[in-house]
Amino acid sequence: MTTPNPSPASIQELLREENQKEALLDEAPLSFWQIALIRIRRDKLTMVALFVLLLILITSLLTTPISNALDVDPFDTDLLAQFEPPSAEHWLGADDLGQDQFARLIYAARISLSIGFFSAVFILTIGIALGMIAAFFGGIVDDTIMWLINTLNAIPQLYIFLILGALFDITPPILVLIFGFTSWPFTTRLVRSQVYSLREREYVMASTALGASSMYTIMKHILPNVIPTVIIVATRTIGNLMLAEAILSFIGFGVRPPTPTWGNMLTKSQQYVFEPDKYYLILPAGIMITITVLCVFIIGDGLRDALDPKLK
Repeated sequence: MTTPNPSPASIQELLREENQKEALLDEAPLSFWQIALIRIRRDKLTMVALFVLLLILITSLLTTPISNALDVDPFDTDLLAQFEPPSAEHWLGADDLGQDQFARLIYAARISLSIGFFSAVFILTIGIALGMIAAFFGGIVDDTIMWLINTLNAIPQLYIFLILGALFDITPPILVLIFGFTSWPFTTRLVRSQVYSLREREYVMASTALGASSMYTIMKHILPNVIPTVIIVATRTIGNLMLAEAILSFIGFGVRPPTPTWGNMLTKSQQYVFEPDKYYLILPAGIMITITVLCVFIIGDGLRDALDPKLK
């Protein structure tokens, strides 16, 4: 007995059913992070800022190979090359000690970005932990943490920086610690307000009613909902800390030479502001600070738009 060949009508019906199944799969709901990634990819300005920031970061990580290839060193001095203008040997010229400005600029990128990144990690770690503990447990725990925040906020932060700068020899690790221990209150307040609204949600109350531990509830139900806000705060914090490092260097309390940072390079060059022929000592560090901080802020705005569930 032979099997009859399917008719064209049945073949078209089978194809139509397959197309309907594929359409249903394509219309499957996307996760929150998938939607956020799609939004970021469509934001051309954010993608350009991300590309520029990654380019600066990669260049800073390749400081040693680049310096070796160009046969320059950020710490070598050559008085014979003092104030040499940009040339094939010194791409961005040389300073008053004959140090190659290009080598110091890319080395300073590593230091300035590291200060901003690690300080932000330190601040966010303290701020998230204390904010969640204060809001979740409340009572005397919340009162104690808020008293500590109000006490720190009552002291102008610049005064704290100046006092610590006078007491310690400021190096990049010391500056990270200073930023970390003095700049966490804002993050704590923000996370605390977020957790206060989250802990009243049905799924959090259900988790507690079912006997889940406080740590499980925080890590499983509260922290994932705080992460989008924390990511946005992190980008803004990195940019603000890089500006803070430049400001402290400008008033003489930042990282001290010979370790180069964009801040102390800009501070050192301020004496040549009224000497037009010394432009190569003034512009590069200022331009790099401006571009990097601007890129960080643009990325922060893009992340805010992408991670905002109210936006379509």
